[in-house]
Amino acid sequence: MKKILLSFLLLFTSITFAFSQNSVVTGKVTDQKDGSALPGVTVTVKGFPTIGTQTDINGNYKITLPTGAKALMFNYIGYTPLEVAISGSVMNAQITADAKQLTEVVVVGYGTQSRRSLTGSISKIKGGDIENLPVPSLESAIQGKSPGVYIQAQNGKLGQGIQVRIRGASSVSAGNQPLYVVDGLPITVDDFSSNGASTNPLVDLNQNDIESIEILKDASAAAIYGSRASNGVVLVTTKKGKAGDTKITYNQYYGFSKPTKEREFLNSEQYVTLLREAGAAGGYSTTSVEARLKRYAAGSDNYKTYDVNTDWQKAITQKAPVQNYNLVLSGGSDKTKFYISGTYNNQKGFLIGNAINQYSLRTNVSNQATKWLEVGANLSVSRTKNYRLSNDDQFSTPEQIVALSPITPLIDPRTGLTSGALDLDPNAKGAPNSNFPVYYNPLLNAQNSYFNTIDFRNLGNVFAQVKFTSALSFRSEVGVDILNSSEDSYAGALTARNSGTGNGLGFNSSVTSTNFNTNNFLQYIQAFGKSTINAVGGMTFQRQQNDLNSISGDQFPSDAYKKLISSADITNASSASTAYSLLSYFARLNYNFSEKYLVSLSGRIDGSSRFGVNNRYGFFPAGSVGWVISQEDFMKQQSLVSELKLRASYGITGNSEIGNFPSRGLFTAFGYAGVAGARPTQLPNPDLKWETTAQTDIGLDFGFFNNRLSGQVDVYLKKTKDLLLNVQVPATSGYTTITQNLGKLQNKGLEIQLDSKNIVGKGVTWTTSVNFSINRNKITDLKGQIITGGGDAVNRAVEGQPLGVFYTVEFAGADPANGDALYYKNTDLGDGKRDRATTNDYNAATPVVVGNPNPKFIAGLTNTVTYKGFDFSFLLQQVNGDDIYNGGGQYMSVGFNNGADNQTIDQLNAWKSPGDITQVPQARLFGGNGVSASSRFLSDGSYVRLKNIALGYTFPKSIVSKLKLRSLRIYAQATNLKTWTKYTGWDPELNSDAFSGNITQNYDFYAAPQAKTITFGLNVGF
Repeated sequence: MKKILLSFLLLFTSITFAFSQNSVVTGKVTDQKDGSALPGVTVTVKGFPTIGTQTDINGNYKITLPTGAKALMFNYIGYTPLEVAISGSVMNAQITADAKQLTEVVVVGYGTQSRRSLTGSISKIKGGDIENLPVPSLESAIQGKSPGVYIQAQNGKLGQGIQVRIRGASSVSAGNQPLYVVDGLPITVDDFSSNGASTNPLVDLNQNDIESIEILKDASAAAIYGSRASNGVVLVTTKKGKAGDTKITYNQYYGFSKPTKEREFLNSEQYVTLLREAGAAGGYSTTSVEARLKRYAAGSDNYKTYDVNTDWQKAITQKAPVQNYNLVLSGGSDKTKFYISGTYNNQKGFLIGNAINQYSLRTNVSNQATKWLEVGANLSVSRTKNYRLSNDDQFSTPEQIVALSPITPLIDPRTGLTSGALDLDPNAKGAPNSNFPVYYNPLLNAQNSYFNTIDFRNLGNVFAQVKFTSALSFRSEVGVDILNSSEDSYAGALTARNSGTGNGLGFNSSVTSTNFNTNNFLQYIQAFGKSTINAVGGMTFQRQQNDLNSISGDQFPSDAYKKLISSADITNASSASTAYSLLSYFARLNYNFSEKYLVSLSGRIDGSSRFGVNNRYGFFPAGSVGWVISQEDFMKQQSLVSELKLRASYGITGNSEIGNFPSRGLFTAFGYAGVAGARPTQLPNPDLKWETTAQTDIGLDFGFFNNRLSGQVDVYLKKTKDLLLNVQVPATSGYTTITQNLGKLQNKGLEIQLDSKNIVGKGVTWTTSVNFSINRNKITDLKGQIITGGGDAVNRAVEGQPLGVFYTVEFAGADPANGDALYYKNTDLGDGKRDRATTNDYNAATPVVVGNPNPKFIAGLTNTVTYKGFDFSFLLQQVNGDDIYNGGGQYMSVGFNNGADNQTIDQLNAWKSPGDITQVPQARLFGGNGVSASSRFLSDGSYVRLKNIALGYTFPKSIVSKLKLRSLRIYAQATNLKTWTKYTGWDPELNSDAFSGNITQNYDFYAAPQAKTITFGLNVGF
């Protein structure tokens, strides 16, 4: 590879020297509209089409003139060609955008390209479209804005993990999240949470500092990132300073949040009535049922008169102010440019005890040290404190408070303490009441415990770019992402039932993740008459090391002592360290002939420490072609079609997200009778290699009426093979599984993006953007295995089915004769026929695929209207055709059949007498009638959401200048303002944090709803 790169260097240098002459002209090309530098502008000598160059990243060029040269030609895709007579040795030029052209510049791997010259599938989201959105991370900010990108939050807790799928899931057990690259640096997105509920490392990125986000979707665009690109690549480019006057911008917003929805449960009268009915049907005596009700009422008889009617959902919500302050200083000269940003963000969640507090600072600086050398640095530092909550499957998590009875008082009248404290504190006055108030009260956790995570993050890189000639340059980047994450928790004495000890429980952990990366690459850009070559080649090295420590203890003197130094019994301590490295070589060649015919070829070789010695290196090639039909002569005479480009691509990408040591034989420390030792715990597999995904994409870019209407259409097919799976081995071997390459799956789909400039005038503009995408996922080979999602989840990986299908028995409603829960037998009769007879014997029913968590289609619609100084916009997001399994339904929606949890309001429709036709079996206290996993708890998860709506006013220059300001804007906006759905749960956008993964999807287990947030803001420019 080194020899190849050296040969490229010598070849490019020789070509450049071949055009060397004595007369040299230099200059800079800028946009006539805003004076910004334009990279990649083709500069040629009129009358000498073979002599030319292109501007560098700062818009600078250098060209050698032949004898007789009289004028220079400046050509740039999306701009009107410009001819300038030669008038000296320095010639700066300003060119004007052409409305008939596609003008957008897109960031690609290790460089930039004009939108028109792209042959791959890339979606771009501008930083201005996500500024000041009151959402916890950039994934939430881009939700609904790009076709083929499905984004789903776990729940409404701040800082929780978010699932991102680009063109579907490409793996069963390896990673399915995309690769995130910030200013050329692949960043750490590992989850270091100790409690199993994933957190989101991208919370540390300030979205107000983002210039653009490019999402690389097909293999042609992503394959240059090789072994980590099967799930797509998200390129984040942060803002840079621009030459000109120094500008100061201050922005702040303030608002509040509340849940998007609250569920309806039985009130006191309904609870008492239904529990009495269920008790009788379950064989309990009236005396026994009344005694139970009296216990739940804190020993009072007022349950008979329904005097207490506690709304437990209200008890777990808090005032949730949202505030954000951002100050930016930017500007510079032609030589030095800078961007400095400081942000303070403070959000309270609507759930008690949940909040995020964040400080961040970013500094981006570049300097043109000499004509041939540019240096710079991009650095951000942040501190994020997350006040976290218990997992969704814990009694102490807030939403599980709905299990408490409405006849239970919020405050125990006998002690004045929160209900439940009496049972937990043996020293409290009054006789303890068994089973009061039915379950653990999460309010006790909010009052007597905490669980905080603090992240300190340093993310940045330095670079140097050397320009050997006008065509050839070399860039070296060195970056590091250092994440220090610590967890500190304490559970007080009153949370004994939750912590397992009556004298407090403390825990502390720390993780230091150091992610080092260096990129070194050559770039050659040269025009030869009607041909333009853009070549990139280089190498990259990455090493990430994670060091972890944790300690826990109990037996604290009192709740006044919360740190582990006060613990009388250190119960556990551990430390660990893990690392991996990746060495890569890459190259890409883009060829453009006459702005009509486009070819792109790329290849990457990756060597990873994660794979077996026999397959340490992998090769990931890709190729694509494009035909700009609108540039053909036969299209020049018409005015209907302003842009028409056909493109096609094929390539191979990989997936290496499987942990650091799956290919190695591992040993674990093992002690017996005080003697230290070690034992083998993992079989080696020296042949382990990447999952590989081969992707084919065919796309059409179009524009009509001078691009008043434009868009893209893509169809694709992704086939993944050599799935990385834990395969069972005979127990006689002493092991249970081994990681192997086994299995296949595929994704195929359609993506449509439409952009319309409905009205374009001096006083008013109205634009609309619509995206629509369909993805069909299917596991084509698992060698007959059925892989579970873990825990109580009914999701499965099944051959011939989409990933994560719901696999359980099929519910058939209530038996009209006796109210028993009925199920379909679904006995296979052959020839594709099944016995659809019903049975009340759950074990006699055959499990089948009953639902699919993957949506049939997703869509987004953005409308933006401006009138004089006013601007108004809104975003509608749609997810259609996915199913949700309510795992909490076996407790809250079974008519007391699984205990005395309060029930959802639909349980009033339970069967009561022979002849009743209903989908709700008879309520039987502890009767187990219909509580087992089945399609009874499956619902349609489709929804349409008003994701964002904003209204602003920008004051006119006449007023702003009197105030000695550059600009002034006030605005109001809201997120998740309205949701239309048939789902009866809290929220259709979910993945319970205790039950989430590649296979377990759309599993609802007391998952908190998303937040509805309304903010008011001010933006001032100085």
